[in-house]
Amino acid sequence: MKTKLSGILTLLLAFVVHITFAQDKTISGTVTDADGLPLPGVNIVVEGTSNGTQTDFDGNYSITASTGQTLLFTYIGQKPSRRTVGAGNSINVQMVEDAQALEEVVVTAQGIKREKKALGYAVTSVGSEDLEQRAEGDVARVLSGKAAGVNITSAGGASGSATNVTIRGLSSFSGSNQALFIVDGIPFSNDTNAGVNGDDGSFISGATQGSRFLDLDPNNIASVEVLKGLAAATLYGTRGKNGVILITTKAGAAKTGPKKTEITVSQSYFTNEYASLPDYQDDFGNGFDQSFGWFFSNWGPSFERGGVAGWGNQPAIDDNGTLEHPYSTTAVAATRNAFPELQGTRYDWKPYDSVEEFFSPGYVTNTSVNVNGSSEDGNTSFNANVGYLNDVGFTPGNSLNRTNVSLGGKSILSNKFTITGTMNYARTDYKTPPIAASRGNGTDGLSVYGNVLFTPRSVDLMGLPFENPIDGSSVYYRNGNDIINPRWTAKNVTYRQLTNRFNWNLALAYQLNDNMTLNWRSGLDFYNERNMNGSNKGGVEFNSAIFGFYDTYDNNNSIWDHFLSINGNYDLSEKLGMSFIAGATSRSDIFDQSGVSSTGQIVYGIKRHFNYENQSPIQFSQKQNIIGLLAQATFDYDDYLFLNVSARKDWVSNLTSENNSKTYPGVSLSFLPTNAISGLRSEGGLNFLKLRGSYGTSATFPTGYPIFGVTEQNTQIFTDASGGSVTTNQIGGFQANPDLKPELLEELEFGFESKFLKNRVSLDFTYFHRTTNDLIVDIPLSPATGFTTTQGNVGEIVNKGFEADLGIDIFKGENFSWNSKVNFFANDETVTEQEQDAIFYAGSLAQGGALFRGSNAAIKGESLGTIVGTAIGRDDNGNFLVNSAGNYVVVEQDADGNVPIIGDAIPDYTMNFINSLRFKNWNFGFQVSHVKGGDMLSSTTAVLLGRGLIQETANRLDTYILPGVTESGAPNNTQINNSTYYFSNLLFGPTETRIYDASVIRLQEVSLGYSFPSKFLDKTPFGSLTITAQGFNLWYDAYNMPDGANFDPNVQGVGVGNGRGFDFINGPSSRRYGISVKASF
Repeated sequence: MKTKLSGILTLLLAFVVHITFAQDKTISGTVTDADGLPLPGVNIVVEGTSNGTQTDFDGNYSITASTGQTLLFTYIGQKPSRRTVGAGNSINVQMVEDAQALEEVVVTAQGIKREKKALGYAVTSVGSEDLEQRAEGDVARVLSGKAAGVNITSAGGASGSATNVTIRGLSSFSGSNQALFIVDGIPFSNDTNAGVNGDDGSFISGATQGSRFLDLDPNNIASVEVLKGLAAATLYGTRGKNGVILITTKAGAAKTGPKKTEITVSQSYFTNEYASLPDYQDDFGNGFDQSFGWFFSNWGPSFERGGVAGWGNQPAIDDNGTLEHPYSTTAVAATRNAFPELQGTRYDWKPYDSVEEFFSPGYVTNTSVNVNGSSEDGNTSFNANVGYLNDVGFTPGNSLNRTNVSLGGKSILSNKFTITGTMNYARTDYKTPPIAASRGNGTDGLSVYGNVLFTPRSVDLMGLPFENPIDGSSVYYRNGNDIINPRWTAKNVTYRQLTNRFNWNLALAYQLNDNMTLNWRSGLDFYNERNMNGSNKGGVEFNSAIFGFYDTYDNNNSIWDHFLSINGNYDLSEKLGMSFIAGATSRSDIFDQSGVSSTGQIVYGIKRHFNYENQSPIQFSQKQNIIGLLAQATFDYDDYLFLNVSARKDWVSNLTSENNSKTYPGVSLSFLPTNAISGLRSEGGLNFLKLRGSYGTSATFPTGYPIFGVTEQNTQIFTDASGGSVTTNQIGGFQANPDLKPELLEELEFGFESKFLKNRVSLDFTYFHRTTNDLIVDIPLSPATGFTTTQGNVGEIVNKGFEADLGIDIFKGENFSWNSKVNFFANDETVTEQEQDAIFYAGSLAQGGALFRGSNAAIKGESLGTIVGTAIGRDDNGNFLVNSAGNYVVVEQDADGNVPIIGDAIPDYTMNFINSLRFKNWNFGFQVSHVKGGDMLSSTTAVLLGRGLIQETANRLDTYILPGVTESGAPNNTQINNSTYYFSNLLFGPTETRIYDASVIRLQEVSLGYSFPSKFLDKTPFGSLTITAQGFNLWYDAYNMPDGANFDPNVQGVGVGNGRGFDFINGPSSRRYGISVKASF
């Protein structure tokens, strides 16, 4: 009996022990690096399960596991560590650096991953932490200042306005200089589509359109690599000539390896307000020479009664400081009849905050949900992301609304195949009133900004009726009602782009053997951009507004991209290795535009084509095919010498067989002295040194069909005797040139990369020298030929400069760290060969307009950023010439008969100072940008001064004598008053007087964040939780511009394109600030 009882007790004890060991418990601890500093973001997985977590900002973690199970700790740059769960509940881990894993790996051309030390050219990487939870919906603007040599400018501060992205300046003045965007391996179109029927769109309308950068969600980006030089982009052929920005989305970054399913949610809210309204004077109102009048200008009497300039001596203004209402004194009978209640009423003579009240703060909400995970064996992984952005601008009628859905995955199959794929969908709805160019005397195109910013201080813009209640037409304060009311414009003139975009890629890799892989990738980028632009009738100044218009058209754009390659990696000897790729690629670009343009609205308020008298078709299509063969071989010797040789040959469809193919060779060399020379490396001195050099080539092929005469068919121009349509065929003024060749580009690049003082200091430097030959230009023809222009190959551009990146860990401790980065860029673009006197490639002269506004011009021996326009006359000694009225003499041609050079838009340099500080769980960061030099023709500044609106013009009693001499050579002694100086000379005088130095210092970004420690989250569903307050463009100082203008020079006044150094009253820039929350589960 005792034996039986003993056996039962033994079995019971064994059962209890088994239950005890099998029961889950919470394991917690801290993970540190070799120096004992906490490691945030370490992955911890219970091996054999999908149960996992990550360490928090302090390196702390907690996870449920059973005794006997194994915890796997993994972190980039550290060796994996395993710990078996024992009886205790605490496991602390100190990880050990993995020297091989520490080698930085970057994505290069065609998605090839390579160690950065092996690259013989410059590459800049930007991580997701620099892109997420930003107030900007445009990924291009989020990248601003993050990489040396990448210049990003906007068409204005409106939500969704266009963005221009160039790398290392311009290399062509006729072709596009926009960088190539690659998203998950597939080319991504970043078009602006400002024009219709094949017209590229003038600068008048170009600023209104948005860029297709808007379709990308910054919250869905895992990493960005910037390939700057031609050698880096050789494998992309002609499309990579302007540099390449490689974007890997989170869907495209799905990785293999065991990982628990993780959900990350982020939510942001930001205020969106104007940052650059002028500092208006509130001392004087409408008029000229201190006399009242309902003019555009603000040179009238004072708002104070007494004094020489006071309103007390103005007959129109009574002793109470009132005058008859402008809608009562107007010469337009229709306006008087529409407002009988205002006839004979009085109007207060005082300053109004019209401009400030026209704008109202907007907001930005941004939601992102990401789900990612993998199978238990780690061979299959997935990533899904959903994002929603609602960006309401500070300008009436301006908004951007976007929905993004992204899905990607990767699976290693048992039959040597690996399959990866991504799918991205975006729906982008961009709305805006017209924000086109203006010169401050009415607008050149419909523009809500053009008639707001120079509103006289005595005009109550927000209090005056803006719409005739009888017919809906525009009414305003001018005696002849000859200026359109901007409130009417904001309500009645609308532009909308509704875009549905879909891009996907599918890739298969087959492991031929241990050394070679066969790869195939195919992808499509397609968007349908529905444009709906219209105006009710009833405007003034322009026929389009007077009679009304309505345009609806679809832009359908597709890029089909296919790539087949074989990749290999061999050890040729103990010290010599080789990797290679050889492949073929094809790309097909198809653009189709179709729609209807209607004019002459019949019934006010109905924007439908049936309600317009005249209709005409909008029809345009264009196609280009590119087939390429490519190869690249990389040799590495003993881990310190790397040689890369590459080549690509393209065949392009829209040139003759003699000129439609080019071969682009490239070579780069990387040498690591610290690996090659024993004793050169020391822990407290030089830790790493790489010397590199490269040579690359590329070409620019023309768009469209420049070698063919294109015939247009029309059935609406002529009719026969019975009234039937006569079909006609006609050609335009362009003469085809079958001998046209592509532009050729060559680039040399040299540089070094170094690290010092235990890798706490890094310095990278790059010098480049790029030459573009056989520039494609428009050549004027004699009308006697029957044509006006053709295209030919003329000229050469040399673009040279340097980039520098400095990084310093100022302090690195357990509780506090401070890292600073500085990037610097300077370049010089010179036209070294050019057969014409000048080629006007951007601005008013390039569009056939007047010289008044100025243009960019390519002139032999001059900078490619040259600005031309009318100049102040000068005598042989360089003295300014002043006419008998005391004003500057205006010169439209210099002594050689050429348009005068008045400025250079290329800055002396750009520099960004980026800081990141950490104190325990707190993070603080800021970015300061400085652009030094670069001229700008600023219509905004000229108008504010010329119309007497800002503080610089408040002194109305002093007189001026312009420096200079009369035509007889005698010193000028003619006095002019304040209004004549500003109005006649700075606004309507020589264009040269509107040139300003566009130097600016900017507080680009500021952020303050807090990450909750894991001990606060143990009993919550959160794996991590971070709250961050952020601000963007919080402060700037354009220190060489008039203070009262408060002008922000970061504007692309002519819209997206090659034009630089222009502001045509493009409106205020944007300041955004708010809070974001990010949580993982």
